[in-house]
Amino acid sequence: MSPIRAVTLDLDDTLWPVQPALEQADRAVDDYLREHWPEVARAWPIPAMRGLRARVAAERPDLAHDLTTQRRLTQQQAFAVCGVADAPLDTLWEIYFAARNAVEPWPDSLPALERLAARWPLASLTNGNADLARTGVQAHFAHHVCSRDVGAAKPDPRIFLAAVSQLGVAPGEALHAGDDPELDVLGARRAGLRVAWINRHGDAWPDALGAPPELVFDDLGALADWLDD
Repeated sequence: MSPIRAVTLDLDDTLWPVQPALEQADRAVDDYLREHWPEVARAWPIPAMRGLRARVAAERPDLAHDLTTQRRLTQQQAFAVCGVADAPLDTLWEIYFAARNAVEPWPDSLPALERLAARWPLASLTNGNADLARTGVQAHFAHHVCSRDVGAAKPDPRIFLAAVSQLGVAPGEALHAGDDPELDVLGARRAGLRVAWINRHGDAWPDALGAPPELVFDDLGALADWLDD
């Protein structure tokens, strides 16, 4: 087995819990609408806006890798229903993006990142809108690979192969760590990477996905300990 020469890491729900950030982002956009576009806010409260976004996602499977465009289309449609053709999409996006990236890393995440980055080149690998600079972890990563740029979302092997290409290693020389059994573990396996499941909540492995991964850790600190050994 080849030695590990690089590490790829998922971001949301691996370095920090993402749901609180997503909820505060929706509230921030809703607050803006209530103040500046009350008719849109009345027509599209948060649950309705989420429903519209789900409908956009279902209608546009070609955008499954691009959550940013999905969200902008959602907002554009919401305003259009209210008779507004020129929605303030850039302003809405900035409000959402800032709040969505105001994350709180788990206590183990930043110390583990420092340890990992001191020994291996790291690449972040995400389907979402997490931004390395705004979340405060940019200094630890050599590369940032997101589905929107690659044109393919996890578990598609292409996004993993794009990451190892940027890192300059073969797939078998990279270890991917992430929280999602299908998106992270199954996707990395299919691409030929070694894989570690970060199972912070003690979840059972889904039998439908085949054999569980060899490496399972409670947090990133445990992953860093294993790599050090």
